Amino acid sequence: MDQKKIIPNLWFDNQAEAAVRFYCSVFSNSRQHFISTYGRAAAEVSGKPEGSVMTVDFELEGLRFVALNGGPTFSFTPATSFFIGCSSNKEIEQLYEVLSSGGSVLMPLDRYPFSDRYAWISDQYGLSWQLYLGETRQKITPCLMFVRNQYGRAAEAMRYYVSIFENSKIEHVVYHEKNSIEKEGTLKHAAFTLSGEQFITMDSGLDHNFTFSPAVSFQIRCENQKEIDYFWKNLSAVPEAEQCGWVQDKFAISWQIVPAILDTMMQDQNPQKTESLMKAMLPMKKLDLATLKRAYDR
Repeated sequence: MDQKKIIPNLWFDNQAEAAVRFYCSVFSNSRQHFISTYGRAAAEVSGKPEGSVMTVDFELEGLRFVALNGGPTFSFTPATSFFIGCSSNKEIEQLYEVLSSGGSVLMPLDRYPFSDRYAWISDQYGLSWQLYLGETRQKITPCLMFVRNQYGRAAEAMRYYVSIFENSKIEHVVYHEKNSIEKEGTLKHAAFTLSGEQFITMDSGLDHNFTFSPAVSFQIRCENQKEIDYFWKNLSAVPEAEQCGWVQDKFAISWQIVPAILDTMMQDQNPQKTESLMKAMLPMKKLDLATLKRAYDR
């Protein structure tokens, strides 16, 4: 399995398995990987039944995801969506039909000034997708839209993220000009890469009733404690959001800063090891790799 540095994490209310089955049926190049379950310690903290599914690791068109059964606390919003580059009219029409079924249409499939064929929809689980007729280097790309009190900060956020992640760069930027419906100088559209993974971002000053939600967070897989400390220092800006490796940055985007080896440890077939690991991890804010390893090896 390809080891990605940054992995989108999707928060569901007990629908993770069904959602993953649905997404894997929609995209031909897809596969499900590891499933983790709630052990005793995690079940007590979360209120989930012991042995029920906690996370599902899966892949769509080369982009790795984790689906989490986290409960009703958070919901998806269009502030974070996933942009799909479609190679033909047939493909974009099929995706539009299946992904919008049971969901909602934010922008119908049509011709727009910026695209011959484009649509913005939310699926039956509330997750937002932008469909675009045209080839893209990365088939599915996370898109961050800065609205409300974050409006006008998309370019600032992009430059900041590129400055703290290795193997990162700004690829192209288009700003709103004078006489636009948006404020002059705000970001119309931009693409950038973080640790080799592509992102899209934009500003929108329309009267949206949503903003960023922890329902979509981005896991950062760290090789050692030094790297965990580095990303925690640079990304954690909201102390009350710190929990079990989770942080929220100064732009209200959520991240999970975790050791890369956590995957391997969580997949261990010895339930005593995984339970001991989880007991050690649950009280933590910033994860301490040495303590987690000691608990796992106990």
